Amino acid sequence: MKQTHMDGTARRRWRIGLTGGIGSGKSTVAAMLAQCGAAVVDADAIARALTLAGGAAMPAIAQAFGPGLVQADGAMNREAMRALAFGDPAARLQLEAIVHPLVGQETARRANEAWAAGAPCVVFDVPLLVESGRWRSQVDAVLVVDCSVATQIARVIERSAWSREAVEKVIAQQASRAQRLAAADVSLYNEGMDLPALQAQVRQVWQHFGL
Repeated sequence: MKQTHMDGTARRRWRIGLTGGIGSGKSTVAAMLAQCGAAVVDADAIARALTLAGGAAMPAIAQAFGPGLVQADGAMNREAMRALAFGDPAARLQLEAIVHPLVGQETARRANEAWAAGAPCVVFDVPLLVESGRWRSQVDAVLVVDCSVATQIARVIERSAWSREAVEKVIAQQASRAQRLAAADVSLYNEGMDLPALQAQVRQVWQHFGL
């Protein structure tokens, strides 16, 4: 995909898939890419909105899983669903079959809005990009934010007050570091650096894509 400069020259418009394990710093990198000029489409935020009260996914979720997974305000009971999905792969697949097509529709709509507004790059922030199997064909390049598993655990415990066991369960459900790095066109190692150093790496990635 290309856009034309005022001088008539063409420049490629990039669709970049951004992913990383829980606690990797992916959301921080997404915010820094937005500061560089990218339009960021957050697939996880879209999925959350779909499961709030009045969200487009809620009628199908209520029908598939029953009232026990719906809170009094009409939103999905996230804690109960997390426990069910982690313990029952069939339930997780059923939930994904409801939510993922709706996420796809909304991400496409937001990307089209960004192109129409002249964005040079759309970054699709997708936590389970590697696991989904469908995203790779929809982006031009995959950027993986990487760090050690020990660092992932420490960061999530610090920010969310989760137990170590809870964090390890989430990590076990996600692709391994090796799987993510194998899928990466570009990787960013976010370990033992302060925010200015991370920002410098993000700017290098931005320049890598000719942006």
